[in-house]
Amino acid sequence: MLEKMIQFYPKTEPTRILDATVNVGRFWKNSSRDIVGLDINLQCRPNLHGTSEFLPIKSGSLDAVVYDPPHVPNQGRGNQKDFEFRFGLGAKSSIDTNYSFSHTYPAFVSEALRVLKHEGVLFCKITDYIHNHQFQWAHVDFIQAATEAGFHACDCIVKIRKGPIIDSRWKIAHHAQKQHCYWLVFRKSDRCE
Repeated sequence: MLEKMIQFYPKTEPTRILDATVNVGRFWKNSSRDIVGLDINLQCRPNLHGTSEFLPIKSGSLDAVVYDPPHVPNQGRGNQKDFEFRFGLGAKSSIDTNYSFSHTYPAFVSEALRVLKHEGVLFCKITDYIHNHQFQWAHVDFIQAATEAGFHACDCIVKIRKGPIIDSRWKIAHHAQKQHCYWLVFRKSDRCE
């Protein structure tokens, strides 16, 4: 799906693409694109080591940025959980941040806006979630942060999963959000097209 979006949204063929949360490169498994991968986890062997809140990239040098922020909140302990491996979740959110990662969005989108060329495109894969019986509207928080930073929101695509995220504690699904995620598309421009 990401490849189709990269072909569709940019006005010109992107040659400089940053995956700001590359992890082990799942998005690029069958891609021939030459991307720059950034990750905080050195075990993933990224091209660049660092956090997506401080991009070590020259201003105005990229055609596209891809971002897949952590969207699985604290999961407690247990050897049956592999969220850290599957989703690259290296840090837990705290009570100070309402057990959410939304506090990281403003710094990231400011950096993404800085490193993108004019008309550059930001792609964000994001999932809402439930924590402590409270719905966390991560996609809304991200859209708000991106538009406040200066991005123009262009599209919201709902991607249906083959099945829900599974955990030994979740025997019954109470929310449909376990079955989908969003791809949000933004442009560094004053218009979508």
